[in-house]
Amino acid sequence: MEKIDAFLVQASSLAWGMPLLILLMGGGLFLMLYCRLIPFRMMGHSLSILQGKYQDPTAAGQITPFQAMASALASTIGMGNISGVAVGIAMGGPGVLFWMWVSAFVGMATKFFTCTLSIMYRGRNELGKVEGGPMYMVTEGLGKKWKPLSILFAVAGLFGTLPMFQANQLTQIITDVVLKPSGMVGEDTFVSNLFMGMAMALLVSIILFGGLQRIASVATKLVPFMVVLYTGSVLYIIFSNLAAVPSMFALIFEDAFTGNAVMGGAVMQVIIMGARRASFSNEAGIGTAAMMHGESQNNEPVREGLVAMWEPFIDTIIVCTMTGLAILVTGVWETNGGNGVTMTADAFGAAMPHVGKYLLVICVFIFAFTSLFSYCYYGSKCFTYLFGFKYRRLYDYFYIFTIIIGAVVTITSVINLVDTAFAFMAIPTMTCAILLSPKVMAASKNYLARLRAGEIQQF
Repeated sequence: MEKIDAFLVQASSLAWGMPLLILLMGGGLFLMLYCRLIPFRMMGHSLSILQGKYQDPTAAGQITPFQAMASALASTIGMGNISGVAVGIAMGGPGVLFWMWVSAFVGMATKFFTCTLSIMYRGRNELGKVEGGPMYMVTEGLGKKWKPLSILFAVAGLFGTLPMFQANQLTQIITDVVLKPSGMVGEDTFVSNLFMGMAMALLVSIILFGGLQRIASVATKLVPFMVVLYTGSVLYIIFSNLAAVPSMFALIFEDAFTGNAVMGGAVMQVIIMGARRASFSNEAGIGTAAMMHGESQNNEPVREGLVAMWEPFIDTIIVCTMTGLAILVTGVWETNGGNGVTMTADAFGAAMPHVGKYLLVICVFIFAFTSLFSYCYYGSKCFTYLFGFKYRRLYDYFYIFTIIIGAVVTITSVINLVDTAFAFMAIPTMTCAILLSPKVMAASKNYLARLRAGEIQQF
């Protein structure tokens, strides 16, 4: 395991070098300026779309735009917000939060372009059903000669969407908050983690074999509840330590440009860590959300992009910031370098001594499982693109098996595996978004002109 850990650390460091940072953040900044800040100028109209005022029931697709966003948020508002932020602060310091914000703002433009393209260049699978995602965006938008990029995305997607991180962190918090304090387990937690992994695998399989409609239905019901429960708890922690908030914001900005808190002055490493954790959290530029939005009942590509652009804002600017502040104002980041979610649990326990950690267990349970549902759908799309539907069930069994694996391996192995896969997924997604950006702009101008002329009607 030590050799595997070392290999994955090295692979992740190489994948997240300067070229990828330029592609993700530089590419996102280019798209934001190129579209003349459309994601920010059209927020009012996008809210009307989310309310269903422009929903065409006859449009092609399997789920509504709101269900697509809820299902995408089910994976993005997940463990990346609870433990991913803690991992970022532990490894890179408070300044990581600032670069997560920067990544999120440019990520709004990235999501607008990629999810517009997911409708604009939909393909059909071997069963003749409409499919969306970077695999089809590349082949339908750029041409068949670019298919190696589609294959690269699908292969990386098989590993990037595995459920190992969610399983790992769920078993970790149950062990730390419930099993160890009650004396049910000692220091050796392999057996208990194994049984928890098997229980998770059984529960997830019941939902997953219900298909996309069941996943979307579950996500639509759970996402609002989990956001209210988690944000309510975190806001209580922040307001309980309100006097410390201004100094924590000052620390975030200072450390973002000095890197002194943890990285010893290595500012570039703080920036890279911020980009990695933001990408893991909101997945802007990675391409997973484009797969979900490609299934939306929508014949207006720009409309889908305007819905999707909210995801980085909700996920990173709001939820990740609150988690980060809760960790900083309670001071646990200075004394706990633990296993991601353990640091967040300590923050909850410090602010709410009797119930805090148990509230977080409930939040983690919901966050982890909603992520597991969406991630399996993403992975299965990559699998069927590569191998067809004949062996589709094999992927489901493999996916469920990796839940058990994730429950017993180290957090280092898991997070570096996912980071490496996300890096390779970003290459085709961002390449496609940049090369096809003129097509998105032409569609945007046409849509806005029809909207102003009153040609686009509400349903």
